[in-house]
Amino acid sequence: MDLVWRAISEDRPGPVWAGLFAEYWPHYHRWWLREGADARPTWWDCVKALRAHMPELMPLYEELCALAGGGDHAARFLSFWGPPPYLSACSQAVWPGAEPVLVRNYDYSPRAFDALVLRTGWLGRAVLGTSDGLWGLVDGINDAGLAVSLTFGGRHVVGDGFGVPLILRYVLQTCETTAAAARALARLPTHMSYNVTVLDRRRDFVTAHLAPDRPARITHAAVATNHQERVEWAAHARFTATVERERFLLQRLMLHRDPEEKFIAAFLRPPLYSSDFANGFGTLYTAVLRPRLGQMELRWPGHSWPLELAAFRPGRLTIRIPQSTEQAT
Repeated sequence: MDLVWRAISEDRPGPVWAGLFAEYWPHYHRWWLREGADARPTWWDCVKALRAHMPELMPLYEELCALAGGGDHAARFLSFWGPPPYLSACSQAVWPGAEPVLVRNYDYSPRAFDALVLRTGWLGRAVLGTSDGLWGLVDGINDAGLAVSLTFGGRHVVGDGFGVPLILRYVLQTCETTAAAARALARLPTHMSYNVTVLDRRRDFVTAHLAPDRPARITHAAVATNHQERVEWAAHARFTATVERERFLLQRLMLHRDPEEKFIAAFLRPPLYSSDFANGFGTLYTAVLRPRLGQMELRWPGHSWPLELAAFRPGRLTIRIPQSTEQAT
């Protein structure tokens, strides 16, 4: 199949975002309803959660709801409070060189993916990242020199909390340093377990192990795959090779000390790169985040797409995803 990527910019929520919502909403609505509307929190519960935990985002949330048509289901969906469970794989690591660089692979189903890079100036802050849910993010950078990305944490437990893409949006909208991001991640409730790595322009970094049923654990780990302190979901760990990928990355950091380009290139080959698209865990892209430079680069085997926060250029790119390999066209 062909995955058509778009890079889009809009400084304030307006007709561009409204058009995206109209395009994507039918698919997201079906996904959000898959367990029935009564399985999702009420609108009032969603609003109370946002006011309690992310009050800075309320004006933006209200604008987006209005642009989405003001419907009850859309407003509940856009809150990211208590969404349906979803899983991914993913690997991420901080390069050990002097320049702050965070590299990650996003392993997920191409049929359930926005394939959208958003450059926004919402609430007076420039943010560039890979979209999920049309305002959530799975990775990105901001104009303060902060980078963030996520991996699934490898646990069954589902609880009361936000979908993690909105947590990443919140961090990039409101935080300027890794220390501030760590404080935010420690207090924000998540509906499932995720590992969030944060890197700032001074090369300070943390990886937060988030979970709905226990306090967040803030670590100085430079690597995250799909488990936390230990493997808790053995079948998922075997299927995604989370331990093997973690071990491989730790060896690259501790034993090899690769130059930057060689370190990045390792993400485009096994065991980090996955071609398991048929089961929804193929590597859809590699992101290279350089927060000090305000740069985000997307890579695939044989192709790359450089993007800059300050000199952003909208564009479109088609990536072919067969069952076993991926080639740019």
